[in-house]
Amino acid sequence: MSEALNVALAGLGTVGGGVAKMLLEQKEILLKRCGRPIKLVAAADLNKARFDELGLPDSVSRFRNAREMAEKTDADVIIELIGGADGIAYDICLTALNRGKGFITANKAMIAHHGNELARLSEEKGVFFGYEAAVAGGIPIIKSLREGLIGNKISEIYGILNGTCNYILTVMRETGKPFDVVLAEAQKLGYAEANPSFDIDGIDTAHKTCILGALAFGLPIDLKTMSIEGIRFISDADISFAEELGFRIKLLGVGRRYENGVSLNVYPCMIPQTAEIAHVDGVFNAVITEGDFVGHSMFVGRGAGERPTASAVVADIADAAMHRGGPMLMVANKEVEPVRIVSLAEREGEYYVRFEVRDRPGVVADISRILGDENVSIASMLQRSQTVGGVVPLIMTFHKSKERSVMTALNKIEQLDSVVNKPCMLRIERL
Repeated sequence: MSEALNVALAGLGTVGGGVAKMLLEQKEILLKRCGRPIKLVAAADLNKARFDELGLPDSVSRFRNAREMAEKTDADVIIELIGGADGIAYDICLTALNRGKGFITANKAMIAHHGNELARLSEEKGVFFGYEAAVAGGIPIIKSLREGLIGNKISEIYGILNGTCNYILTVMRETGKPFDVVLAEAQKLGYAEANPSFDIDGIDTAHKTCILGALAFGLPIDLKTMSIEGIRFISDADISFAEELGFRIKLLGVGRRYENGVSLNVYPCMIPQTAEIAHVDGVFNAVITEGDFVGHSMFVGRGAGERPTASAVVADIADAAMHRGGPMLMVANKEVEPVRIVSLAEREGEYYVRFEVRDRPGVVADISRILGDENVSIASMLQRSQTVGGVVPLIMTFHKSKERSVMTALNKIEQLDSVVNKPCMLRIERL
């Protein structure tokens, strides 16, 4: 039997604690499947009580300072589960790689901001770099892209990548409650942070989407090229109208390959109720890929939580133990080339728009005229007679149109005296 793989763990919070438990509880399974023991030889956490709470044996060296652990440990692999794009997590990563240590993380923010640099450095040092847990928790999507789909040219990758947003949109649909009420309930249940902006403004989904885009399309990681929209503006009325029109609203990360480039964006959209992904509810995540040989593939599972995320981290540890791996971003750093980014303004698709208009004659005619001037064709219209302060909702869907034209028309319509507030626009995706 081969000698043990020694690992050091920085961060014993929810996920780190789950990893420590899994390494201890599944020790025999991992030994049989990896062909060598996996030993936790060091751990770091600011809370000294966590070491005893987790039942770590005395053989595990204990540190309060994770930087010190990264500098001193003789472990083969260092695991970072602290989080944050910069600061101590980034320091630990650079220290590990520069010392020639393998490195494993669940830190999507760090990879989204520094992934190109870390890919280059890990290749130069010839060390393992694992980050399966950084995207979609327990769903093995990174391993699937890097291994199972390696022979395919991916034309499309999209998915529900944030359980908090999916939970909020699901509960809004099931209960009819408004966004603010459901968000507050999600915070009480622990599904949303006290400051939820990272989730509900689409940033978390963007971090994961740009990582998936780099793997699927072979382009550099670059958050700045992405259009990012969250779900703050989604109302209970939009949820209800979506159901009436045969759609459901989901926050998606969407990547597509075109003849003239690649698009990679995050936005809430309406998808047909008949689509598979429309029925992925609650805190679950889902990723769908389209490959030229394999065709349509769908991956569904828990996107967060102690056990699913720990499972993904341990999968990386097993790969390191068995010397499995490859370039961090699937192709060697020197093979990664800039690809033209197709902006959302170039998108051609269908749209849903909710206007709030004053209940007076001529409003629909004025809106229709502006849409016609911009070559935007109305596919359907719903109008309610109930008024609130003399204001009524006017719902329209558009036939396939250029987004640039749609946005130009909506900006003009917003200036009409009869239109109250900014129109709510959602893209329709026929997935």
